[in-house]
Amino acid sequence: MLKHIQIENFALIDSLELELESGLTMITGETGAGKSILLGALGLILGNRADLSAIRDTSRKCIVDAQFDISKLDLKPLFEESDLDYDHLSFLRREILPSGKSRAFINDTPVNLQVMNRIGARLIDIHSQHQTLQLAKDVFQTDVLNSFVLEATKGKENSFAYFLHKYQEELLVFKTAQKELKVLELKGIEFSKELDYNNFLLQELDEANLDQVNQNDLEEENEQLSNVEGITEVFTEFDSVVSSDDQGILDQLRSLQSKFQSISNYSKTYESLKDRISSILLELEDIHQEVVHEMDAIESDPERLNQINDLLSLLENLYRKHQVDEVEKLILIRDELADKVFESQGLDKKIKKQETIIAEAKKNLQKLGKELTTLRIAHKSNLEQEVVTIVNQLGMPDAQFKVEITSLDTFGPVGVDDIKFVFTANKGSQLLALDKAASGGELSRLMLAIKSILSRCKKLPTIIFDEIDTGVSGAIATQMAQIMKLMSREMQVMAITHLPQIAASGKDHLIVKKTSDNSKTYTSIERLDPAARLEEIAQMLSGGEISNAARENARALLN
Repeated sequence: MLKHIQIENFALIDSLELELESGLTMITGETGAGKSILLGALGLILGNRADLSAIRDTSRKCIVDAQFDISKLDLKPLFEESDLDYDHLSFLRREILPSGKSRAFINDTPVNLQVMNRIGARLIDIHSQHQTLQLAKDVFQTDVLNSFVLEATKGKENSFAYFLHKYQEELLVFKTAQKELKVLELKGIEFSKELDYNNFLLQELDEANLDQVNQNDLEEENEQLSNVEGITEVFTEFDSVVSSDDQGILDQLRSLQSKFQSISNYSKTYESLKDRISSILLELEDIHQEVVHEMDAIESDPERLNQINDLLSLLENLYRKHQVDEVEKLILIRDELADKVFESQGLDKKIKKQETIIAEAKKNLQKLGKELTTLRIAHKSNLEQEVVTIVNQLGMPDAQFKVEITSLDTFGPVGVDDIKFVFTANKGSQLLALDKAASGGELSRLMLAIKSILSRCKKLPTIIFDEIDTGVSGAIATQMAQIMKLMSREMQVMAITHLPQIAASGKDHLIVKKTSDNSKTYTSIERLDPAARLEEIAQMLSGGEISNAARENARALLN
């Protein structure tokens, strides 16, 4: 419920603070006094667009700050979804700066108008002529019937709530599978275009045996085979110089080693020189053995040389084609192509799996949707009777109201039913859709009847009726007042009214006044005490100078 509202510098309101009561509150005042200003200020809390012309004094900002007790509205999930701190007492605030910039806050957290609207719409329902048009919308009509059936089957086995929950779970599975199938089908189209080419590229890379290729080794072997004659010549010369009889370096070193061995005992220096000569001799012998081995190993192999050149040429071509410069990068490309080809080949299996899920979900949805339809049909006549009973009391004794249920050609968010309300206020007239069958005043009374039923069936927010009594009087006004009183047992109800019968039925009474000084006009809202309230009701009854008879009539209404 709305507990407190503060308005600063908005339209004709300079500064206003107001505590609101639970139950039924009446708001009265002379025509033009500014009752609509309060609705305009609350509209800002609902996330309506700010109008710079609404600022009274353009040198300072306009503020609308409202406090709500939301402990009974089950809004914590919505707050968490919007990343907002939840508190049983929550504050919504709008500011319009002189520059025209607007700011919005919920519990001191800045929010955009979309979030403000989503939260605000769950806190206040302003019932105006425009809002009455909502009655003709299919979504609202479906929500009304669903709420009625939910309440009627609450606590029962296989209740409407149970089937609706199961249906919406299955609908999520169905829609998720449909999205996944669409993605897979698009992939299939894309893959089918690329599959042949990817297969060709993959085969080409596979045939290169890249995992066994070392480009550095190949290039080294290529250099060796391309220069066999020169290498052999060098090795042969080395062998001749090092090991030829009597004149070879090895024999000469061995002779020198022997001679230094004979003098090594004479000096440690000689011994060191002998050891160094021995080391050189060992190293040269080792080198000679390796050269001999390489001489034996190397030979001309034109066939192998051609193979290496072909492979190096293939690598260069693959580098250019794939715009890389390393074998390792070609291997990565090969593996990615293999993954694509594998995924493409497994796509049909994935598509069939999603088609199976969709078929199963569709079967379940049809079954659950049928259960929801059965429950709606079973309880719709009770809703029809309740609505007709109330609108009869509201001055439409010949009214007829029906709920038509037909099948949708798709799976809707709450079932497979298309729900339409049809109505006529006149005997013998054809039942038609609400926007064709009723005048504005008739629609307002029909909406009051439906909202009174909803107040029992679901947790509604604070509702403000803006002159819903237009065009009615007498006994009908009294009935409207009784309906509002019944609604106010379950929720906070406010009514802007010109009728004394309705004004007298409230638990609390506010009056909107407009006053002027030499330079400006001001709108204020005051709470009436019992004596002042009696005078206000008497004024509404008399329409002019208040007579004692008017006061007695007012006292009777209030009692």
